Amino acid sequence: MTMKEGGFADTISTRMRAGRDVRLRDLIQSIAANTPNPVILDVGGRAEYWQRVGIDFLRENRTSVIVLNLARSELKEIEGIDDVISTAVGNGCDLAQYADGHFDLVHSNSVIEHVVTWQNMVAFARETRRAGKCYYVQTPYFWFPIDPHFYKAPFFHWMLPPMRAWLLTHAKIAHGGRAKTLQRAYEIIDDARLLDLSQFKTLFPDAKIHMERILGLPKSIIGIRGPQ
Repeated sequence: MTMKEGGFADTISTRMRAGRDVRLRDLIQSIAANTPNPVILDVGGRAEYWQRVGIDFLRENRTSVIVLNLARSELKEIEGIDDVISTAVGNGCDLAQYADGHFDLVHSNSVIEHVVTWQNMVAFARETRRAGKCYYVQTPYFWFPIDPHFYKAPFFHWMLPPMRAWLLTHAKIAHGGRAKTLQRAYEIIDDARLLDLSQFKTLFPDAKIHMERILGLPKSIIGIRGPQ
Protein backbone atom coordinates (compact mmCIF):
# COMPACT_ATOMS: atom_id res chain seq x y z
CA MET A 1 0.00 0.00 0.00
CA THR A 2 1.45 3.36 -0.99
CA MET A 3 0.31 6.95 -1.16
CA LYS A 4 0.53 8.78 -4.46
CA GLU A 5 3.23 11.40 -4.41
CA GLY A 6 1.89 14.87 -5.13
CA GLY A 7 -1.66 13.74 -4.37
CA PHE A 8 -3.69 13.40 -1.19
CA ALA A 9 -0.65 13.31 1.11
CA ASP A 10 0.74 16.59 -0.24
CA THR A 11 -2.67 18.27 -0.06
CA ILE A 12 -3.14 17.29 3.57
CA SER A 13 0.42 18.30 4.42
CA THR A 14 -0.11 21.75 2.85
CA ARG A 15 -3.31 22.29 4.82
CA MET A 16 -1.67 21.27 8.07
CA ARG A 17 1.27 23.61 7.46
CA ALA A 18 -1.15 26.48 6.87
CA GLY A 19 -2.94 25.79 10.15
CA ARG A 20 0.39 25.45 11.94
CA ASP A 21 1.55 28.79 10.55
CA VAL A 22 -1.56 30.50 11.94
CA ARG A 23 -0.83 29.16 15.43
CA LEU A 24 2.81 30.24 15.19
CA ARG A 25 1.89 33.74 13.98
CA ASP A 26 -0.54 34.11 16.88
CA LEU A 27 2.25 33.16 19.31
CA ILE A 28 4.69 35.62 17.73
CA GLN A 29 2.11 38.41 17.86
CA SER A 30 1.41 37.71 21.54
CA ILE A 31 5.14 37.96 22.28
CA ALA A 32 5.63 41.09 20.16
CA ALA A 33 2.71 42.84 21.87
CA ASN A 34 4.78 43.24 25.03
CA THR A 35 8.35 42.82 23.79
CA PRO A 36 10.33 45.35 21.75
CA ASN A 37 12.18 43.68 18.86
CA PRO A 38 11.64 39.98 19.73
CA VAL A 39 14.34 37.51 18.72
CA ILE A 40 13.56 33.91 17.72
CA LEU A 41 16.07 31.06 17.65
CA ASP A 42 15.02 28.47 15.07
CA VAL A 43 16.87 25.26 15.91
CA GLY A 44 17.53 23.04 12.89
CA GLY A 45 15.40 25.19 10.61
CA ARG A 46 15.58 26.75 7.18
CA ALA A 47 15.23 30.33 5.96
CA GLU A 48 12.65 29.14 3.42
CA TYR A 49 10.36 28.09 6.26
CA TRP A 50 10.21 31.67 7.51
CA GLN A 51 9.43 32.93 4.04
CA ARG A 52 6.30 30.78 4.26
CA VAL A 53 5.46 32.13 7.72
CA GLY A 54 5.86 35.61 6.25
CA ILE A 55 8.82 37.97 6.06
CA ASP A 56 6.55 41.02 5.97
CA PHE A 57 4.68 39.63 8.97
CA LEU A 58 7.97 39.38 10.90
CA ARG A 59 8.92 42.93 9.91
CA GLU A 60 5.53 44.26 11.00
CA ASN A 61 6.08 42.62 14.39
CA ARG A 62 9.71 43.87 14.64
CA THR A 63 10.81 40.24 14.95
CA SER A 64 14.13 38.74 13.84
CA VAL A 65 15.06 35.06 13.48
CA ILE A 66 18.38 33.29 13.93
CA VAL A 67 18.42 29.98 12.06
CA LEU A 68 20.76 27.55 13.83
CA ASN A 69 22.17 24.37 12.27
CA LEU A 70 25.02 21.96 12.96
CA ALA A 71 27.07 22.87 9.90
CA ARG A 72 27.47 25.94 7.74
CA SER A 73 26.68 23.78 4.70
CA GLU A 74 23.14 23.26 6.06
CA LEU A 75 22.48 26.99 6.17
CA LYS A 76 21.15 28.93 3.20
CA GLU A 77 21.10 32.70 3.25
CA ILE A 78 18.48 34.31 1.01
CA GLU A 79 19.08 37.70 -0.53
CA GLY A 80 16.74 40.49 0.54
CA ILE A 81 15.70 39.13 3.93
CA ASP A 82 18.94 39.50 5.91
CA ASP A 83 17.33 42.29 7.96
CA VAL A 84 15.02 39.59 9.40
CA ILE A 85 16.80 36.22 9.02
CA SER A 86 20.38 35.52 10.07
CA THR A 87 22.21 32.21 10.48
CA ALA A 88 24.46 30.57 13.08
CA VAL A 89 26.23 27.25 13.60
CA GLY A 90 25.43 25.33 16.76
CA ASN A 91 23.92 22.27 18.38
CA GLY A 92 20.37 22.33 19.75
CA CYS A 93 21.39 19.81 22.42
CA ASP A 94 23.98 22.24 23.80
CA LEU A 95 23.20 25.96 23.61
CA ALA A 96 25.76 26.91 26.26
CA GLN A 97 26.75 29.97 24.19
CA TYR A 98 23.37 31.49 25.09
CA ALA A 99 22.30 32.59 28.57
CA ASP A 100 19.10 31.49 30.28
CA GLY A 101 16.12 33.19 28.64
CA HIS A 102 18.34 34.75 25.97
CA PHE A 103 15.67 34.38 23.27
CA ASP A 104 12.09 35.52 23.32
CA LEU A 105 11.14 32.31 21.49
CA VAL A 106 13.00 29.07 20.75
CA HIS A 107 11.38 27.28 17.82
CA SER A 108 11.85 23.86 16.24
CA ASN A 109 9.76 22.15 13.59
CA SER A 110 10.24 18.39 13.02
CA VAL A 111 13.73 18.42 14.55
CA ILE A 112 13.72 16.72 17.95
CA GLU A 113 12.97 13.29 16.42
CA HIS A 114 16.27 13.56 14.51
CA VAL A 115 18.52 13.87 17.56
CA VAL A 116 17.62 10.16 17.87
CA THR A 117 18.69 9.04 21.35
CA TRP A 118 16.59 9.68 24.44
CA GLN A 119 19.59 11.27 26.13
CA ASN A 120 19.93 13.75 23.28
CA MET A 121 16.19 14.46 23.35
CA VAL A 122 16.40 15.26 27.06
CA ALA A 123 19.29 17.65 26.35
CA PHE A 124 17.47 19.23 23.40
CA ALA A 125 14.34 19.81 25.48
CA ARG A 126 16.33 21.16 28.44
CA GLU A 127 18.17 23.67 26.25
CA THR A 128 14.97 24.71 24.47
CA ARG A 129 13.24 25.40 27.78
CA ARG A 130 16.29 27.11 29.26
CA ALA A 131 17.36 29.40 26.42
CA GLY A 132 13.86 30.59 25.50
CA LYS A 133 11.41 32.65 27.50
CA CYS A 134 8.83 30.94 25.28
CA TYR A 135 9.10 27.93 23.00
CA TYR A 136 7.32 26.21 20.13
CA VAL A 137 8.20 22.58 19.35
CA GLN A 138 6.51 20.43 16.70
CA THR A 139 7.18 16.76 16.01
CA PRO A 140 5.38 13.89 14.21
CA TYR A 141 3.32 11.61 16.48
CA PHE A 142 4.46 7.99 16.83
CA TRP A 143 0.97 6.49 16.90
CA PHE A 144 -0.15 8.02 13.61
CA PRO A 145 0.02 5.20 11.05
CA ILE A 146 2.18 7.14 8.57
CA ASP A 147 5.66 8.34 9.42
CA PRO A 148 6.22 11.47 7.23
CA HIS A 149 9.79 10.30 6.58
CA PHE A 150 8.38 7.12 4.96
CA TYR A 151 5.00 8.32 3.74
CA LYS A 152 4.87 5.72 0.94
CA ALA A 153 4.61 2.85 3.44
CA PRO A 154 1.96 3.12 6.18
CA PHE A 155 2.82 1.33 9.45
CA PHE A 156 6.49 1.17 8.44
CA HIS A 157 7.80 2.79 11.65
CA TRP A 158 5.93 0.23 13.78
CA MET A 159 7.83 -2.69 12.23
CA LEU A 160 10.91 -4.31 13.76
CA PRO A 161 14.23 -2.86 12.51
CA PRO A 162 15.28 -5.97 10.49
CA MET A 163 12.01 -5.85 8.54
CA ARG A 164 12.33 -2.11 7.95
CA ALA A 165 15.93 -2.55 6.77
CA TRP A 166 14.90 -5.32 4.36
CA LEU A 167 12.12 -3.18 2.91
CA LEU A 168 14.42 -0.18 2.50
CA THR A 169 16.86 -2.24 0.46
CA HIS A 170 14.09 -3.66 -1.74
CA ALA A 171 11.65 -0.77 -2.26
CA LYS A 172 11.67 3.00 -2.78
CA ILE A 173 10.17 3.86 0.61
CA ALA A 174 12.46 6.61 1.88
CA HIS A 175 12.55 10.07 0.29
CA GLY A 176 16.00 9.32 -1.12
CA GLY A 177 14.84 6.14 -2.82
CA ARG A 178 15.92 2.54 -2.24
CA ALA A 179 18.88 1.99 0.10
CA LYS A 180 21.73 0.41 -1.85
CA THR A 181 23.26 -1.34 1.15
CA LEU A 182 22.09 -2.73 4.49
CA GLN A 183 24.45 -0.28 6.18
CA ARG A 184 22.66 2.61 4.50
CA ALA A 185 19.27 1.16 5.42
CA TYR A 186 20.13 1.17 9.11
CA GLU A 187 21.51 4.70 8.85
CA ILE A 188 18.13 5.80 7.48
CA ILE A 189 16.27 3.94 10.23
CA ASP A 190 18.48 5.48 12.92
CA ASP A 191 17.99 9.01 11.59
CA ALA A 192 14.54 9.52 13.15
CA ARG A 193 12.82 8.36 16.32
CA LEU A 194 9.22 9.49 16.70
CA LEU A 195 7.76 10.41 20.08
CA ASP A 196 4.47 9.48 21.69
CA LEU A 197 2.48 11.87 23.87
CA SER A 198 3.75 10.62 27.24
CA GLN A 199 7.37 10.97 26.09
CA PHE A 200 6.72 14.48 24.78
CA LYS A 201 5.06 15.56 28.04
CA THR A 202 8.02 14.17 29.98
CA LEU A 203 10.40 16.27 27.87
CA PHE A 204 8.23 19.42 27.94
CA PRO A 205 6.24 19.33 31.19
CA ASP A 206 5.32 23.03 31.08
CA ALA A 207 4.02 23.01 27.49
CA LYS A 208 0.46 23.53 26.36
CA ILE A 209 -0.12 20.59 24.03
CA HIS A 210 -1.89 20.81 20.68
CA MET A 211 -2.56 17.67 18.63
CA GLU A 212 -2.82 18.13 14.86
CA ARG A 213 -5.33 15.67 13.45
CA ILE A 214 -6.24 14.07 10.13
CA LEU A 215 -9.65 12.41 9.94
CA GLY A 216 -9.76 12.49 13.73
CA LEU A 217 -6.40 10.77 14.16
CA PRO A 218 -3.59 12.72 15.89
CA LYS A 219 -0.79 13.22 13.35
CA SER A 220 1.68 15.47 15.14
CA ILE A 221 2.32 17.12 18.48
CA ILE A 222 2.90 20.83 19.07
CA GLY A 223 4.12 21.97 22.47
CA ILE A 224 3.95 25.69 23.29
CA ARG A 225 5.05 27.70 26.29
CA GLY A 226 3.75 31.17 25.67
CA PRO A 227 4.34 34.49 27.42
CA GLN A 228 3.92 34.34 31.19
